Amino acid sequence: MSDPSDAHILAAARLLRDGGLVAFPTETVYGLGANALDPLAVAGIFELKGRPRFDPLIVHLDTADLLPTVADLTAIPTAIGGELIEKLVERFWPGPLTLVLPKADAVPGIVTSDLPTVAVRVPDHPIARRLIRAAGVPVAAPSANRFGRTSPTTAQHVADSFADQSPLILDGGPCRVGVESTVLSLIESRPRLLRPGGVAVEELEEITGPIERALTSSESENTPASSPGMLASHYAPQTPLRLSDEAAPHPDSDRRCGLLAWRPTTTAGEFAALELLSSSGDLREAAANLFAAIRRLDQAGLDLIIATTPPPHGLGLAIQDRLSRAAAR
Repeated sequence: MSDPSDAHILAAARLLRDGGLVAFPTETVYGLGANALDPLAVAGIFELKGRPRFDPLIVHLDTADLLPTVADLTAIPTAIGGELIEKLVERFWPGPLTLVLPKADAVPGIVTSDLPTVAVRVPDHPIARRLIRAAGVPVAAPSANRFGRTSPTTAQHVADSFADQSPLILDGGPCRVGVESTVLSLIESRPRLLRPGGVAVEELEEITGPIERALTSSESENTPASSPGMLASHYAPQTPLRLSDEAAPHPDSDRRCGLLAWRPTTTAGEFAALELLSSSGDLREAAANLFAAIRRLDQAGLDLIIATTPPPHGLGLAIQDRLSRAAAR
């Protein structure tokens, strides 16, 4: 990996302006980007990924100053208020927090699944922000992989996902956070958590107060998801994955099993393959390693992956969420 040159960034930016697709690194996962204001370009994301149109996209900005270009801040509920948004933006942007806000008219319906809201964030990765700034347009971007499969945290993961259909990829090395952004809705009287992610709920509640949890699913074209990553089955490897709440799980005797352990376990040696997310039980380290570890186990010729689950606090909640959706395929 080498840091993309200014020439590479400018070429990718021109491609975005011309209606093309670019895969780029963020601190969470690699994104597959298109000009968010060009509905034909955005349609290319759905086509390449095989993503259903009822699953909305996140709009990425290079600075919070551009928020009014994609969100109608005059329509924020009085109970939420602009002051709360300002505090969240000041604390967590750039960073792995996505805010769901009333949509500005400039954002086409294909980006938002025709919902009156838009999901938006400022990524905390210099290459992502250089690209968006050079393009001069907001960039709609889901994860740069086939729909429903394990998210990419390296440029090679992106290339592996699309093979000969691979878009232009800007290589920024492994993603630092490793799980997608936290999605917080601010369109009702109280903030609602739509997806746990790279910002812990406990950190958000230091600013917002108690947050409602709305981790529901949508599988129907008639009911668009209010946030990306809310489908019951998502992030799944080809190999079946099963959750275990045991501290020391055992493999099935009649199947070749791999273990995805979030911290060390005494039964690791019983499995045909092992991926340890954190030798010290650190949740941030575990999150950063999660998707790459799932991919390695998926390539190990296993019949089953057994995954241990971390406690549901901090980034453990995001890891639990991804694993439960991966197991629901």
